[in-house]
Amino acid sequence: MPKKKVELLAPAGSFESLLAAIQAGADAVYFGIEQLNMRARSADPFTIDDLPAIKAICTQHNIRAYITLNTVMYEHDMQLLKTVLTEVKKNHIDAVIASDFAVLELCRQMHIPLHISTQANVSNIESVRFFAPFSDLIVLARELTLKQTQDIIREIERKDIKGVSGEKMKIEIFVHGALCMAVSGKCYLSLHSQQASANRGACIQNCRRPYRVTDIESGEELVVDNEYIMSPKDLCTIHILDQIVDIGVDVIKIEGRSKGADYVFAVTSCYREALQAIHDGNYTPDKIKDWQNRLHTVYNRGFWEGYYLGRHLGEWTSNPGSAATERKIYIGKGVRYYPNIEIGEFLIETGTIKSGDTILITSPNFGLHKETISKLTVNGIIQSSASRGDRITLPIPYKISGKDKLYKLVNA
Repeated sequence: MPKKKVELLAPAGSFESLLAAIQAGADAVYFGIEQLNMRARSADPFTIDDLPAIKAICTQHNIRAYITLNTVMYEHDMQLLKTVLTEVKKNHIDAVIASDFAVLELCRQMHIPLHISTQANVSNIESVRFFAPFSDLIVLARELTLKQTQDIIREIERKDIKGVSGEKMKIEIFVHGALCMAVSGKCYLSLHSQQASANRGACIQNCRRPYRVTDIESGEELVVDNEYIMSPKDLCTIHILDQIVDIGVDVIKIEGRSKGADYVFAVTSCYREALQAIHDGNYTPDKIKDWQNRLHTVYNRGFWEGYYLGRHLGEWTSNPGSAATERKIYIGKGVRYYPNIEIGEFLIETGTIKSGDTILITSPNFGLHKETISKLTVNGIIQSSASRGDRITLPIPYKISGKDKLYKLVNA
């Protein structure tokens, strides 16, 4: 029997990442705006004024757009929330992702499609039944095993549980990206230590730092194998994706709205290819190894498969930063484009670049472009290298503007 199509949902924290997700083959993207989402501290967040452009891009490329309104909502948030939801409905955003009951009720009143966020910690069929009058899709708690997930999916089928639209309830799970030490991401450590609530999108990630455990009375330190005792490795399921598809999930979700376009493109590409390989019957160990190698090139804290295979304890990272095997170094910015000959011009603002280097260009207009330079034209003359103050020209099929950034990729 042919497997049903599984939706691949990618993160979009900027227009660069949105377009990179589209380039990589995402079926849908999710994004946040203003301060009512769990990535409110992202470096380049969308605003409410970006909604028409986001929807237009997604419509043009025939993908769905979901907005996250998944923070805890206070009374003073209600006016902004209603304003956002009015714009969501006006711009025909495909669904809202939320767990706060105020958002659920307003979406019900306004007839806006709703997905129940993982912050609701849905872990059993009765919870699914409870949320069914509000939603058509539930993002399950991240702490469930594949067996527990499969049991919920089977019970939805057996009990014929339908969502608010009358269609069978759908199930979504995370397959890749950062994991939190707290249950379904609900943590108060950042709030208590720095008055920055993780549940309001302002987490400062102090759990990712090294800690020593000390006996206050004696001053004796507890010896631990790893100082990062609250910082889990990142989730990666590319090697068990066939099992995930087999249990019948409807949507697989990649975490990473605060990550760059290179991360979104690399991860989305690998999972798109893996889904296709499973469909075609050639999901092989060699391909899995290649995908794992590519996933290691972008931001990660090391990988494990989460709790899906029944682990009782997590795996913890051994360093505070990224374990990516590649690193991008900012080199310069776009200057102008010559459309008749499809040549882009860039100003080198720092460092050096030479023939044979691999470059990465990110743009809010086209997403991402990566290539190895075979010939370098510097200030109109073919040369072997360029440095600060030089202008280089490259053949590129995309229109270059001053918003575009040029990076050099190096081994980490």
